[in-house]
Amino acid sequence: MEARASLNYVRVSPRKTRQVVDLIRGKSVNEALVILGHASKKPARKLEKLIKSAVANVQQREEAVDVDELWIAEAFVDGGPAWKRWRPRARGRATRILKRTSHITVVLRPGA
Repeated sequence: MEARASLNYVRVSPRKTRQVVDLIRGKSVNEALVILGHASKKPARKLEKLIKSAVANVQQREEAVDVDELWIAEAFVDGGPAWKRWRPRARGRATRILKRTSHITVVLRPGA
């Protein structure tokens, strides 16, 4: 049985989030949670919570599922809308700052 969880409009750039997602893709759920627990990047906390949510989704649908058999089959990050802000610069000018957001999706499946 497949379980999917997604987190939208996360206020972290997609590039930084993909670095953390690449660490856990294809790993078991327990191994991924250990890796994320030791990661020092901001997206690691969000991903840890997202994986726990996906596990809860599996348990809600099917109570007989063994959490130790679940693997991260798919994990991907898409870019969300960017917040546009302005920063004052020299000689009365301004430059645009993009505060990027991410959409994170995790899919869990039993087996390797």
